[in-house]
Amino acid sequence: MKASLLSRYAPYLFLFPSLLLLVAFVYAPALENMVYSLFSWSSVRTEQRFVGLDNYRELFANPVFWRALVNNVLYAVISIMFQVIVALVIAAVLVGGIIGPRQRTLFRTAFFLPSILPVTVVGLLWQLIYQPTIGLIDQVLYSTGLQGLSHVWLGEEATVMISVIMVSQWQWTGYMIVLFMVSIQAIPDDLYEALKMEGANRIQQFFHITVPGVRESTLILAIITIFGAFKVFDIVWVMTAGGPNNASEVLGTHMYRSAFRNDVSGYAAAVATVIFLITLAIGAVQIRLQRQD
Repeated sequence: MKASLLSRYAPYLFLFPSLLLLVAFVYAPALENMVYSLFSWSSVRTEQRFVGLDNYRELFANPVFWRALVNNVLYAVISIMFQVIVALVIAAVLVGGIIGPRQRTLFRTAFFLPSILPVTVVGLLWQLIYQPTIGLIDQVLYSTGLQGLSHVWLGEEATVMISVIMVSQWQWTGYMIVLFMVSIQAIPDDLYEALKMEGANRIQQFFHITVPGVRESTLILAIITIFGAFKVFDIVWVMTAGGPNNASEVLGTHMYRSAFRNDVSGYAAAVATVIFLITLAIGAVQIRLQRQD
């Protein structure tokens, strides 16, 4: 009897230490942050004044918050285009036998290399590349007679957000390519051979075999990409700190500025709660879709 009880509850005993760590360092702080968002307080005052939902009212009435949210959505949409769609196409080309194994290794390494660089290094590097007149991009435009396309890439409201987003695509698309290559290589070759015997070309093979074959991986990588887009902070802060005129502000930088620059910690906790709820909703969608599959 004791042996059966032990075997029944043994998995829970093994899971308990991890669950305890999750509660202590993830769920409890998240719940505590929600409580803090109902108070007006700062790091230099010990007094905490209960204000209810006033921080959220101020948040939703703040145009900077909505601009930051729109920038995060734009970040997510462009990231899906590059880190999922473009990455899948490039991975299919690399695995599909169009190029030789040596060239495949070379391209895979070249694509993957940016993802191992520290974000600070990447941000400073691209600040130099985006420099007006002397930066690499403007130098190429001037040398090809396209100087009319030159911009102060990180100094104009119309170009700054796209410029920062494209840096993230440069850094992380190669990482997604490698993950997609692993998924595509797991698809049985017999499926491709059978479709090829029926006269299908490479494009038809891609849509009828590759895309369905990596459907689960695509879903997971898409969710990870969206998570990253809504939690982004470091590359934006390094390159622009949310400027100019809040044009590149995202939720992460807005929260950081509110907490550590403006010292309105209750308001910053409300921003953090919104980020948490957005990512929680995305996670719930992922679980539902996986259950349907």
